Amino acid sequence: MTSTADYARLRAELDTLTTEAFRSELADIDRLPTLDIAKTMNGEDSTVPSAVAASLPRIAAAIDATAARMARGGRLIYAGAGTAGRLGVLDASECPPTFNTDPSEVVGLIAGGPSAMVTSVEGAEDSREFAVADLESLGLTPEDTVVGISASGRTPYAIGAVEYARGRGALTIGLSCNAGSTLAAAAEHGIEVVVGPELLTGSTRLKAGTAQKLVLNMISTITMIRLGKTYGNLMVDVRASNEKLRARSRRIVSLATGAGDAEIEAALTASGGEVKNAILIILTGTDAETAAKLLTTSQGHLRAALQAAAPDTD
Repeated sequence: MTSTADYARLRAELDTLTTEAFRSELADIDRLPTLDIAKTMNGEDSTVPSAVAASLPRIAAAIDATAARMARGGRLIYAGAGTAGRLGVLDASECPPTFNTDPSEVVGLIAGGPSAMVTSVEGAEDSREFAVADLESLGLTPEDTVVGISASGRTPYAIGAVEYARGRGALTIGLSCNAGSTLAAAAEHGIEVVVGPELLTGSTRLKAGTAQKLVLNMISTITMIRLGKTYGNLMVDVRASNEKLRARSRRIVSLATGAGDAEIEAALTASGGEVKNAILIILTGTDAETAAKLLTTSQGHLRAALQAAAPDTD
């Protein structure tokens, strides 16, 4: 049972956090017309990109380190509680259809387990031990990257994940929205995107959540670019798992090659629906077997495979 002294300590700690600060100028926001509230909220949101921009050098360094480890077979693992945990799970779940990654390559851990995605699991975020158990179940290795996510930067689950991962030799990133956070200090790469107090006091699913989503977009997307999952700005590793994505696959091959529908269909059929292989077949005139070997040799980087097949092709 939590004591009165514990509550007093926690309240004092929250009082020091920018993300928990009370904004007296918004105390009557509930009296405003809906349009005025919407304008105020939109104005608040517009400040987030500039806060992210201030952290770009640290974000880029973390991405380069992550990509280097993933190129050696490591995984990208997000760990957080509440909104932060949900954002990590969301980002991880988008990687297989977008970049054709195996579900085990980018993993989202949320305090309290999968049920916490839709229902609050009381006390889960306060347990470092839960984070350790979740990472132990994955068999963490030094090639893995663990990203602890916490708006406050004080969530025990996120801090516990980073501390355990660092102790195991894994790369660690701490993403928070308060300066001087415990989470950032615990990680090898601390990223603190300070967006300021929220429209609703302490509701960090707002600006802080938006900032975290923007940074996670960068971490996963740019890492995948570095790993050769794109060709220019085309998602050439897209997994065609439904009609929309099958149509997108054909469009990507068309944009990359300028080929007609019949040639695209023939190349995709020959390659078993693999977009990279189809592009290589069309641009170099090679057969499907050779295209597959070239991509294997180039570790999946289409531009490198094109260069190897036809040195004058870029």
